[in-house]
Amino acid sequence: MDLRLQLVPLPVADVDRAKSFYIDKAGFTLDHDHSAGDQFRVVQLTPPGSACSICFGVGIVDTTPGSVKGLHLVVDDIHGARAELAGRGVEMGEVEEMGAPGKPTVSYAGFTDPDGNSWTLQQISG
Repeated sequence: MDLRLQLVPLPVADVDRAKSFYIDKAGFTLDHDHSAGDQFRVVQLTPPGSACSICFGVGIVDTTPGSVKGLHLVVDDIHGARAELAGRGVEMGEVEEMGAPGKPTVSYAGFTDPDGNSWTLQQISG
């Protein structure tokens, strides 16, 4: 049995603001934006190179905007990815590296969307 995580709903307060952030600043690709009246709208976007997408909108989830924490975007070059996102206007945390002698190094750098949903870039090397 395969279990593939392919869609993560995010709670946001302003759909158009979130859509703009994820496309213009985070560089995600818009998969679709569909409305069915004032009570339902779904926006789905995919990070570059990912098999998993995010969605948000109206009538999607009833959790508090900004309550999703710690989503990870795994990258091959954390410094390059961080610089690219920062260059697009994303407020990025510094790269932090964890590791022990003889063990792989894990590097992290975080950011949040306009609602406070948090993301972490992660690179494992060595």
